[in-house]
Amino acid sequence: SSIETFDPLNLSEENSSTHNNRAAVIAAAAAFMAPLSANAAGPDWGIFEGRTGSLLHPVAMFTMAAFSVSTGLLGFQWRRQRTLGDEISSLKKTLPDLAGASSIADALQNAQSAETVDSAYVAKLKAAMPIESQISELQKERKDLASAGPRDKHFSQGALLAFIGTAFAIEGPLNTYARAGKLFPGPHLYAGAGLVVLWALAASMVPAMQKGNDAARTVHIGANLAGIGLFGWQVTSGIPILLKVVEFTKWP
Repeated sequence: SSIETFDPLNLSEENSSTHNNRAAVIAAAAAFMAPLSANAAGPDWGIFEGRTGSLLHPVAMFTMAAFSVSTGLLGFQWRRQRTLGDEISSLKKTLPDLAGASSIADALQNAQSAETVDSAYVAKLKAAMPIESQISELQKERKDLASAGPRDKHFSQGALLAFIGTAFAIEGPLNTYARAGKLFPGPHLYAGAGLVVLWALAASMVPAMQKGNDAARTVHIGANLAGIGLFGWQVTSGIPILLKVVEFTKWP
């Protein structure tokens, strides 16, 4: 026979099982190399994919919305406590000289019992009595606020809000992807992303605020107020999504 037909190992006569094995290997390799996104919804995520996992996001975010309002109120209380000192000092500057007396009432009594009564001075003291009462009320308010400790509570709640809120802002899209194999861009998703950015912006202002930077305080307050507004948008855009989740998922 010629050289072209020389085949001592009989390699040119592969049986049908060899062809089948080769085809199986090629098919397995093709399946392995296929994009993972095509099978994104394939794995069974268990409870995370069911109604329990799906309701974690809305429950947490409803709680965070109320928590955000509470944290904001604490912030305004701390701001009020901090600025009361300046207000009290300004009012004290409008008081007449008490001539060593501890209060306007004492100064008025001394002025009226003097041998020579200065009617103009007595009139000033009487006119200043409402201001003294206002100062006393403001001092009591500042003392009550200091006892409540809004500064530390505001800081602690703000840190917790940023952590839990960001965590569940990420958990929501992950849960959606686990159930549906894709995300659904829209107002709810955009508002959630914007909310996380505003939290980061507000937190980034804290170091400058601690140094007395009023511009940083303004940005901090503005970012948090805008965040509460976005939370309102989140509620209105999230309720229809919540109803669909309840409709198309099962316990657990």
